[in-house]
Amino acid sequence: MGTAVAAKGLQGVVAANSGICWIDGEAGVLAYRGIDIHELADKSTFEETAFLLWFGKLPSRRELDEFRQHLTQARSLDPKMIDLLRSFPRGATPMEVLRTAVSALSFYDPDENANDHDANVRKSFRLTSQIAMIVAAYDRLRKNKLPVEPDSSLSHAANFLWMLNGEKPSATATRSLDVALILHADHELNASTFAARVIAATLSDVHSAMTGAIGALKGPLHGGANEAVMRMLFAIDKEGADPIQYVKRKLDAKEKISGFGHRVYRTEDPRATHLRKMSEELGRASGNLKWFEMSRAIEKYILAEKKLNANVDFYSASTYTTLGIDLDLFTPLFAVSRIAGWAAHVIEQLDDNRLIRPRADYVGPEYPVKYIPLESR
Repeated sequence: MGTAVAAKGLQGVVAANSGICWIDGEAGVLAYRGIDIHELADKSTFEETAFLLWFGKLPSRRELDEFRQHLTQARSLDPKMIDLLRSFPRGATPMEVLRTAVSALSFYDPDENANDHDANVRKSFRLTSQIAMIVAAYDRLRKNKLPVEPDSSLSHAANFLWMLNGEKPSATATRSLDVALILHADHELNASTFAARVIAATLSDVHSAMTGAIGALKGPLHGGANEAVMRMLFAIDKEGADPIQYVKRKLDAKEKISGFGHRVYRTEDPRATHLRKMSEELGRASGNLKWFEMSRAIEKYILAEKKLNANVDFYSASTYTTLGIDLDLFTPLFAVSRIAGWAAHVIEQLDDNRLIRPRADYVGPEYPVKYIPLESR
């Protein structure tokens, strides 16, 4: 009955004005606050990138030092949060745990009842540090290991690896994760970011917005594709199969190959460019190029046969595996990075807020439908 034509999945619909992230899907461009992702990946750090996303400019040295100090000081979890992590069922997935734990964090946040700009920035510092701590701590607890205390001398990326493994990471591992965090930090109005903005727009709290974002990220159509990529590589390795023949069989059976194509990009996903390089560098550094070489062979075949480019998920799979990160931590690690973008968008939304309330194009029975009394049905 509506006059407008609904865009399925809101494809192409502009839903907000934002100064945070710009994407040109035709040209394969991704930029944070106007700075090309290639420059940030080559020259920046996660901390500097998060500052850029939150405050709209690159920090001075003093500002960056203060920003790092705030993040370091926020590396703290109430002991009751550790007890909560211990209480979860053994079969709980890390994403379920992260979703529930982030919601519970609000109980222990000193700005719990404040929703002004400065309070939301303070919450963003805490959440950025705490999400990384929760992912690392829960992984250790489920393996019957004690959580590792954070190291204030380490960067955000290095501290995460330290708390996860209990070993100081190499410079190569630290830089690889740092770049991965930069690449995943924001991506305009993706499903989880849009969910966060919708929740924030109701004047709910930041923790609710982040919990909703994590719930959206948990879905395999958003955050879980790199897990599917790695399961495929594991299956190929277990069979001892030729990667190209394995993929060809899947395609002949009309099965989808994860990690290729993108809703926005018509060229190579610019994030994949760096993750491909990191996957190879990490493989060489570890003396195990198997996952990279399998990935590269599949990528070339899919591009030649299907004209589909690798997306951000394809090489993040082999990169994270080579870093020693468990498969079911891939999506939580996405959240460790994307919290920077979620926070930027929630702050931006609340600084100039309007309730997000779209309409639907009604396709039900033609009005008016007569009501039939119960005895006549």
